[in-house]
Amino acid sequence: MRRRYVRHPASIPIDIRVLSVVSQDRELSCMTTVSQGGMSCELDFSVTVGSKININIASVSPPYEGVGEVVWCHERNKHFVLGVQFSDEKEAFKSRMVQQVCQIEEYKNNVLTREGRLLDTNQAAAEWIAKNASSFPH
Repeated sequence: MRRRYVRHPASIPIDIRVLSVVSQDRELSCMTTVSQGGMSCELDFSVTVGSKININIASVSPPYEGVGEVVWCHERNKHFVLGVQFSDEKEAFKSRMVQQVCQIEEYKNNVLTREGRLLDTNQAAAEWIAKNASSFPH
C-alpha cells in the first residue's frame, strides 16, 4: 500500500512555539511526520487541543514558518506527541514544498554517508527529483 503522505526525515529539527502561551520560548522538537494536511511532533510538555502553534524549520532554504492547530496530544515515553493541522491551503502547499526540500537534504546526507559523494543542493535536487518525483504524493 502506498502512503498518502510522505514521512518527514526525523533528522531535520523544527522549532515549535505555542501561541496561546505568552511567555513560552520556542521549543526544539523532533518532527515525526508531515503531510499536506498536518504534522506530528514530540515535545517535553502537553499542549491543549485547539491551541495555535507557530512552526519554524530554519535548516531548509528558504526557511519555513507556518501556523497550525493542535488536534490531538498523547503522552508517550515521558514526552508528548502532538497532531497538528495546518491552518489553510496555503500552509498545506508550503508544507509540501518543505517536505521536498527536507527529502532532498536527507538524500544529500545519505549519499555522503553511503557513497562518500559530496553533493551540492542543486546536484542533490536533480538526482532526488529524477529518482523520486514521480512517486511523491500530489
